[in-house]
Amino acid sequence: MREMPHIPLPAAPGADEHVSVALLNSAVSLPGGRRVDELADPEEATAWLVGHHLVPERTTLLAYCQHQLVGLRDDLRTVFGAHVAGERPPQRALDAINRALTSAPNALLLDHEPGRGLYRASAHPVTQLVEHAMARIAEDAAALLTGDRAAQVARCEASPCDRFLVRTHGRRHWCSTRCGDRVRAARAYARKQSGAPATARAGRDRDDNAVDRGAGRSSAPAPAPCG
Repeated sequence: MREMPHIPLPAAPGADEHVSVALLNSAVSLPGGRRVDELADPEEATAWLVGHHLVPERTTLLAYCQHQLVGLRDDLRTVFGAHVAGERPPQRALDAINRALTSAPNALLLDHEPGRGLYRASAHPVTQLVEHAMARIAEDAAALLTGDRAAQVARCEASPCDRFLVRTHGRRHWCSTRCGDRVRAARAYARKQSGAPATARAGRDRDDNAVDRGAGRSSAPAPAPCG
């Protein structure tokens, strides 16, 4: 099997607890014009879902299903971006997320096994695995954006990084120490070029360093089934 793309950054705060944040950050813009996308083709999208325990290892995505997952990511990024900016999200994006929420039945299915008899379980047909994965991601996003931590959802401020995070500290501005180091280096260079007093900026850098250390401790048609 070929090597899958790897984003050269640690998981952003909140991505380990919220699969929706992990999906948001499955593509990232990096310095030098680079962009890494972990859902770039069906094989990579399958690996991402398996790695996040959303589908069994035997699952194989078709191109259509990969496009559906990328589409959900785009809609989530639109809604999360509007949330961070304090704006109303486009209704189109909300409708798409709601379709993902309702596309998979939640009822436990009835089945039978010799020696066990009748039982109920969430053993859904393989053709619905991706819909169930997307429903779980959408549910996680809806719970995060309407829950107690909604105000902590932020976007990394270290351009060109465009990842999202759930802040662990009110003054946290970026998704990783690496992004923070890049911003501080740019500030230092700008001060040197302009000859401006460094006192205020240096104080902010000390605050940001403390934050980083603390964090280190711390009505369209319904989509067709995928599989």
